[in-house]
Amino acid sequence: MHGGHGGHGHGGRDKHAGHDPEAFRRKFWLSLALTLPIVVTSHMVMGWFGYRLEFPGIDLVGPVLGTVVFGYGGWPFLQGAAREVRDRAPGMMLLIAMAISVAYVASLATALGAFDLDFWWELAALVTIMLLGHWQEMKAIGQAQSALSALAALLPDDAERLDPEGQPGRVPVADLHVGDLVLVRPGGRVPADGRIVDGQAELDESMITGESRPMSRSTGDRVVAGTVATDAALRVRIDAVGEDTALAGIARLVTQAQRSSGRAQLLADRFAAWLFYIATGTAVVTLVVWTVLGNLGGAVVRTVTVLVIACPHALGLAIPLVIALSTAVAAKDGILVKDRLALERMRTVDTVLFDKTGTLTRGEHVVTGVAATGSGSEAEVLAVAAAVEADSEHPLARAIVAVAAERGLRQTATGFQALPGRGVRAEVDGTGYAVGGPALLREFDATVPDDLAGQRDDWSRRGAAVLYLLRPDDGRADVLGALALEDEVRPEARQAIADLRKQGVRKIVMITGDARPVAEAVAADLGFRPGEDEVLAEVLPADKDDAVADLQRRGLRVAMVGDGVNDAPALARANVGIAIGAGTDVAIESAGVVLASSDPRGVTGVIRLSRAAYRKMIQNLTWAAGYNVVALPLAAGVLAWAGVTLSPAVAAVLMSASTIVVALNAQLLRRVQLRPPG
Repeated sequence: MHGGHGGHGHGGRDKHAGHDPEAFRRKFWLSLALTLPIVVTSHMVMGWFGYRLEFPGIDLVGPVLGTVVFGYGGWPFLQGAAREVRDRAPGMMLLIAMAISVAYVASLATALGAFDLDFWWELAALVTIMLLGHWQEMKAIGQAQSALSALAALLPDDAERLDPEGQPGRVPVADLHVGDLVLVRPGGRVPADGRIVDGQAELDESMITGESRPMSRSTGDRVVAGTVATDAALRVRIDAVGEDTALAGIARLVTQAQRSSGRAQLLADRFAAWLFYIATGTAVVTLVVWTVLGNLGGAVVRTVTVLVIACPHALGLAIPLVIALSTAVAAKDGILVKDRLALERMRTVDTVLFDKTGTLTRGEHVVTGVAATGSGSEAEVLAVAAAVEADSEHPLARAIVAVAAERGLRQTATGFQALPGRGVRAEVDGTGYAVGGPALLREFDATVPDDLAGQRDDWSRRGAAVLYLLRPDDGRADVLGALALEDEVRPEARQAIADLRKQGVRKIVMITGDARPVAEAVAADLGFRPGEDEVLAEVLPADKDDAVADLQRRGLRVAMVGDGVNDAPALARANVGIAIGAGTDVAIESAGVVLASSDPRGVTGVIRLSRAAYRKMIQNLTWAAGYNVVALPLAAGVLAWAGVTLSPAVAAVLMSASTIVVALNAQLLRRVQLRPPG
């Protein structure tokens, strides 16, 4: 992403069109092999080291091999220069091409007796060092983009497809179709996105979500291509293949982010353009001044040196390498940056607005309380309720069955019957029971005993759904107990909010459609600070957008975190939109950043990354600019009176060294901790 200027912001031309690190490597080694004899047979170099070489045609070594080096080794730079002229986007390639062309013409003129410059070895060394710098730059950017090839490598080459008789047969992954049934053996990778139809296993999803802990997945759960079944076999029904898989979506996002340019990139592009004009102007002034002073040879040498040292190699690498590395580092941790500007803005955010359901809470109910009346026990109430609900598909029923199974409470019911809108009934050990909400109480004209009513009121105030266990008898029923079910707060949400405070975020806001008492209870549980943080309750999905706009009108810079389903307008309106829990649906258009896992702690990772990447960009830009401020006057020969001069070859070495400094500094981004310890 050299050229500083040639691609970003100018029609988006890919700066690396035809710039393959391998091609530069080959050109470098061949040019080096041709440069060595030119250097060894140079009269200037012989004079320095006090040796003499004489053989017929020695004076042709420089012109012949030098012309080959210029034509072969310098060709990519001449091509790049032509492209920059055509695009009217002068940048680094044009500077390099001008430098080597001036050096070549001066060398040719010397060979023809017009000048007395021993310049062929300088020209050859210049082209060779430029090729080395370019090869290393390509390699650095290639390594940063290896996140993509790493993602591609997660897919297995083939899969075990089950035929109608259930027999597995190996087929290439490319031959899988939606609806196919595949077998994933223990230790095997899931070949395409789908749902588990049989089996339960711990899945390592770290490559998609950044979450190191294996996640338990069983029948009905979605699984994503590239994840690993660690301990058991699964049968999976494929529902997305090829470009439609989550993995392909992630790869698209990483590519998109690495190509998108932000404000810092536009600044670097502008700087590269200024540098071109400054360098060209300085070169012309240098040529004129030294010629007027009567030193034509010195004028040519210094003009070439100015053009070489001004090459914005370091500048061209300063921003793109940080972009490529930051997006690769983020992708490894399950943070997918879609929009570079969103990542840049994240460092200035002072308010984080969380959508409650599915973001701070799991979006699914769990049993948070069980109460029994009279002499009954809570374990009995839970066991009987779970037995009655066992055949129900309702989410609340599944939550009750799950918690009973966890506690090892197992009873069997018969005669299951659904009572639409009211509840369910069944028999356990010959006794009839029913489980349901207030509508069920009304149907059986049942009253809640006093010892249970107080508990129920506490639960209701917190926003819990309350279900009752009844024993019907001749049109009436006794209430035996009650269960509270609540949308469970994510345990990591508390830490996410504490981490955001440590990062200097001033205000945390929660937005929800729930009633205010429910929202306030969740906020208190999460550690919201009264008077500083805010709870926006009873907000309709359509009004979330207005809520974001209202915060912005108050001068706050808002990052909105939501699950992307009904939050799209608000995500788009916020200064930064962050979609969460998108491991299986990464193509959320409205968000600038996508967290592949459902862990809200990823938001602090985005802030950390934003600040670290910005620091690196500024450091790199400062270095690249500062280097030119010092180097240009030296190259022009302002200190020649004091005996301080630079040769073109030394200038090329300095320029390459500044590029290496920038590349190494960008690599330090790999050390940024995106996830808080623990």
